[in-house]
Amino acid sequence: MHTNPVQVLGVTLILALGISALPQARASDTGDGSVAGFPAMQALALGERLYREGRGVDGEPVRAIVAGDVAVDGTMLNCVSCHRRSGLGSLEGSVIAWPISGKELGRPRRRAGTWNPTKQHQGPGSTERWTLPTRFEMDDERPPYSDEALAHALRTGLDPTGRELNRVMPRYELNDRDMAVLIHYLRNLSTDTDPGADEEVIRFATVITEGVDPADREAMLTTLQAHIDARNTQTRPYERRARSGPFYKTEKFGAYRKLTLDVWELTGPPDGWQAQLEAHYQERPVFALLGGIAAGSWAPIHAFCEAHDIPAILPVTDQPVVSDTDTYTLYFSKGLYQEGESAAQFLSAHRKAGDQSPVLQMFQAGTKGEDAARGFRETWERGGGTRLYSLPFAPGEEPAPAEWMRGLEGQRPTVLLLWLEGDALVAAARAAAAVAGQVEAVLMSSRLAGTDLTRIPTEVRDRLLLTYPYSLPEERMRRQGIVDRWLQARDIPLGNSAIQAQMYFLGWMLPGAIGAIRSEFYRDYFLEAFEMMRDQHYAIPLYHRLSFGPEQRYAAKGCYIARLLGDDPPRLVPVSDWVIN
Repeated sequence: MHTNPVQVLGVTLILALGISALPQARASDTGDGSVAGFPAMQALALGERLYREGRGVDGEPVRAIVAGDVAVDGTMLNCVSCHRRSGLGSLEGSVIAWPISGKELGRPRRRAGTWNPTKQHQGPGSTERWTLPTRFEMDDERPPYSDEALAHALRTGLDPTGRELNRVMPRYELNDRDMAVLIHYLRNLSTDTDPGADEEVIRFATVITEGVDPADREAMLTTLQAHIDARNTQTRPYERRARSGPFYKTEKFGAYRKLTLDVWELTGPPDGWQAQLEAHYQERPVFALLGGIAAGSWAPIHAFCEAHDIPAILPVTDQPVVSDTDTYTLYFSKGLYQEGESAAQFLSAHRKAGDQSPVLQMFQAGTKGEDAARGFRETWERGGGTRLYSLPFAPGEEPAPAEWMRGLEGQRPTVLLLWLEGDALVAAARAAAAVAGQVEAVLMSSRLAGTDLTRIPTEVRDRLLLTYPYSLPEERMRRQGIVDRWLQARDIPLGNSAIQAQMYFLGWMLPGAIGAIRSEFYRDYFLEAFEMMRDQHYAIPLYHRLSFGPEQRYAAKGCYIARLLGDDPPRLVPVSDWVIN
């Protein structure tokens, strides 16, 4: 029996909340439905920006005081930092950020209460005071927030009863327009269950594109489906408990839903995938995408999820979208881009002070190697590195030492980065062997090299370095046994071990994430449950360690730099610790 690896947010640890109808009219609304002079939808967008970015109606950061006398602006400490995108709060140490969604603000908060099955349809805030002995009854912690009381709390830090909120809660200096649009947004935040979830089912989908190897498709789909089937095995007992289970577990049992998994097959070139995804979604909306596998970049699917606010959880891809601002796709790693990042950090840390000798990277335009080259270039330049030369060449073009000198001002590079694969990598390595005595290091990607490591000339092996984004081989083999035994127990043939390991991990995390959201079926809250997961190393053979955090979208944070020993066959040994990006 394994413990649940997902940490439940602080809001699940605290008090039961009373039910109260949301106000039918808002102080911020005018008779014509506008808010502070803005159409309702525009006011909603302005309120969202203030909540998430800390910028007022005029686009400027709002001001606030925190901890009594510390001045901050909204971009430094905004609402989403603590209360999260869902508005359902968080727990950081001993500090609880309470739920501030529309439903929760409109309810009284009770100090004590118990669940009643007949009230389950009213949501997890329902309480029945008559079920408690009289000696335990207490007054409301606070009454529902009116618009006026909410504005007063945001400006002064005092709740409707006059009690002071925690000192870490900013006291915002909001003018009337900013206050009106923010309250309008909060009243509409996480009020209606998101598409794909109903009273009985949570619908998921997985995406498979044309061009994926049939064996890889099977490895991904059968492993993921096995987890869905395992979750649904207990459907009947859970449904029975939801109707008649003990009152103190009503919320837990009443939140149970059966899971379904649709398979969205995409055909043709990537520029046609968007329309196909739209058609699938219109026919049968889903709550989130799970796993999936694409031949080529995941970018079209990523863009679709961003457009519709649909979570995509841990797809199998070497070409994720690398973004600091996008929200809805959680990746295992940044792929080849991350290997470029790690290489740049390693070389920067080990370069002699004042060394300005050229660094040359080679890649084929339009391939995965270009992602690694971009990751290296951007990280190298951020770290103050100079004299980096990038040499793209067309598929089929033979790399030659003479080409390396082009644009290098007559100086031979001391470091060669070969972001290549297949025959192109072997040809470049042979060319590098001709000048091996003149360079300090030749660096390449083990992911791109694959089994071609045996074809690397021995002349370059003594100065060859490789980015290695996985668990070290001995560690990986030990953990893979856990996955293999699980697959064999379910009569699933062993296939692509990397793909099966990734889907095993996703299935391992999924029940905890679903349990954490209780009956609050909001996509943002579902993402936040994954963000609060503990660091993982047991259930994932492929990577040394996986972890998320608030607003983090890439679980593997590092990469080894390894050396190729001249054994037969060649053997990888790390020359660095896990390089953290």
